[in-house]
Amino acid sequence: MAWGLPSTASLARFCQKLNRLKPLEKSTMETSLQRCLSTLDLTLLGVGATVGSGLYVLTGTVAKEMAGPAVLVSFSMAAVASLLAALCYVEFGARVPRTGSAYVFTYVSMGELWAFLIGWNVLLEYLLGGASVARASSSYLDAIFSHRIRNFTMAHVGIWQVPFLAQFPDVLAAGIALLASTFVSCGARVSSWLNHVLLAINMLVILFIIILGFVLARPYNWSADEGGFAPFGFSGIMAGAATCFFAFLGFGVIAASSEEAQNPKRAVPMAIIITLSLVAVAYILVSTVLTLIVPWHSLDPDSAPADAFYQRGYSWAGFIVTAGAISAMNTVLLSDIFTLPRIVYAMATDGLFFQVFAHVHPRTQVPVVGILVFGVLMAFLALLLDLQTLVQFRSISILLTFTFVATSIIVLRFHKSPPASSLDPASPVGTEQASAAEPGQLRPALRPYLGFLGGCRPGAAVAWALGVLVSSAITLDCVLVFGGSALHLPPWGYTLTLLLSSIMFLLSLLVLGAHQQQRRQDTFQLSSLTWLRLSICLLIGLVVYFGYGIWHSKENQRELPGLTATCGSLEKTAQALQRPSQALAQEPGRTEQPTSS
Repeated sequence: MAWGLPSTASLARFCQKLNRLKPLEKSTMETSLQRCLSTLDLTLLGVGATVGSGLYVLTGTVAKEMAGPAVLVSFSMAAVASLLAALCYVEFGARVPRTGSAYVFTYVSMGELWAFLIGWNVLLEYLLGGASVARASSSYLDAIFSHRIRNFTMAHVGIWQVPFLAQFPDVLAAGIALLASTFVSCGARVSSWLNHVLLAINMLVILFIIILGFVLARPYNWSADEGGFAPFGFSGIMAGAATCFFAFLGFGVIAASSEEAQNPKRAVPMAIIITLSLVAVAYILVSTVLTLIVPWHSLDPDSAPADAFYQRGYSWAGFIVTAGAISAMNTVLLSDIFTLPRIVYAMATDGLFFQVFAHVHPRTQVPVVGILVFGVLMAFLALLLDLQTLVQFRSISILLTFTFVATSIIVLRFHKSPPASSLDPASPVGTEQASAAEPGQLRPALRPYLGFLGGCRPGAAVAWALGVLVSSAITLDCVLVFGGSALHLPPWGYTLTLLLSSIMFLLSLLVLGAHQQQRRQDTFQLSSLTWLRLSICLLIGLVVYFGYGIWHSKENQRELPGLTATCGSLEKTAQALQRPSQALAQEPGRTEQPTSS
């Protein structure tokens, strides 16, 4: 039998298989996992997955090398960007209360092939993230024992000089990963209890850092003599914000655990918002006190919180902070190992991964095969790979995942809602869809003005606009980041590319806004009126600050004595300069010349 080229029909069927969507059915609430996690459990799980190396390592790195004391502004800007990403997870978590996080979100909106790629990417993200946290935790533990473990290993094994590999095998990091996998395999309740204990220690240490830090604060460390508040300027603040963004990446754990939540449609959105709020406050306060305790340029970028207290002579406080750092690292590790097998479980349940990973232990009700297999693989990576290589690889995976989640929520909003029979019978979606325009079609009020878009089938113009939006955004980012010289563009070419990409980006946004979206009352979705209220409240707050707060600030009152002294010295100088002129005016035969106004 001769093999020929595939027919058009077979290619069409093959492409349809790649773009198959996972249906949203009422049976999404049914699961073989144990629904035992409350809103508090999910919140603590999210906080534990977020507050780790970002607080104990990243704060010092950004303060010393990028932003200075303005690191608190960098964390504030990163928190706003993280909020936008978190809102995508919040809306998806309410729409699709299933385990799998970004994988499931992509499956129900963009298709099977993209879902598998994102699921595979998320697996690598958590695998590499857990291995990097295990190595960081190992470094902190080794530092307590004066690096004796590292010295012993290097003396008996030697130093490796292989690219992407560590200088020596980190046996302690591998052991930490295996121990955490053992606890997670005992069930969601056991791992949740251990997470609560470690998180309680971490929270107490953070409060300790904030309280003692404000007691030891020296406002002089923000003065111009020490480089000022923003020594690297606005560009340094923005570079710091881009780095700080990766310190807020714990809310994905909450979305991945939604199938074990008692009331996922309510608990998941609430837990994500509360987690992000608590973490943002902790990061901003800790970064503030660190740059007030010691000058920003003297911070140790690897262990800034502990080093700051050591520099001030509080060695006992530095030891407490180190214990908190170890607890935080292990909490993040537990969260990564807790989430990773559930992503694999979701893919295996859908038939896209090996069925053995869909096995749930009858007693612990957790995917024990995935926990053991990927726990061993994580320990192997922590044993051999370099920490910097792990972090860089994970950053790329996170960027790709967030891009697909944001794109998926746009696509899902313009999809036609499923029939009312497949949803909750009490849901008013069916009656709403009868009176409203079909999602993906042009809004009725704009049809007289944009008639050329009305002829497209529902969703076609949206798909093209979304593709243009993503392409123009990538082009605009490349032009702004790399510049014309790196891209080998002449000045006119750089300006033209910047202008065209900006225009295409804005036009694609206008086209998307001109089409009808889903209006569902059973999901978490912020209306335009809510955003308007938030903008008005923020505007009022800025008016109050610039109208009253900035002038009556205690910091402003501290500056007044210096200004008064300066004004007094100027007055004395002026009086000294006036005396010779008065003496000259009193000389005989000298008349004073009138001054013209």
